[in-house]
Amino acid sequence: MADLYVSWEEYHQHIETLAVKIYQSQWEFDQIVCIAKGGLRVGDILSRLYDIPLAIVAAASYGGENKRSRQEINIGQHLAMTNDSLGSRILLVDDLVDSGVSLQEVTQWLQGYDSHIQELRTAVIWYKSCSQFQPDYYVEYLADNPWIHQPFERYETTSLDDLII
Repeated sequence: MADLYVSWEEYHQHIETLAVKIYQSQWEFDQIVCIAKGGLRVGDILSRLYDIPLAIVAAASYGGENKRSRQEINIGQHLAMTNDSLGSRILLVDDLVDSGVSLQEVTQWLQGYDSHIQELRTAVIWYKSCSQFQPDYYVEYLADNPWIHQPFERYETTSLDDLII
């Protein structure tokens, strides 16, 4: 398994490519829900491009040294949103699908959260072949399952003292 290093420019281009793929499918949705932390940037940009409300669900499944150890998923109890209710046609976004557990569990959690959901589709930038969950939309299929180094990860090992010049 090789590592995949992604620049900010590549990262943003991938999100734009994802937006176009969704648009070209002609599927209409009325709510974007992103999985925090990895899906925050993806959800934010898609929300701006589509001018559709963004809701945020917090979930964590990695920990340990360098946060590379997959652990039991922990999903927040609440959905952060500015609307009074969740839409009926949901686009659930994250940065990637690795094992598929996060997307699968959050999909089930959302359907239990709001019984008015009529349709839910998923979108990610990277879809790894080791995943047990296939997203509806993705930019890159990664057959060799690399560890993806995203440009914002440097902040996980940077202290505030490191930023003082």
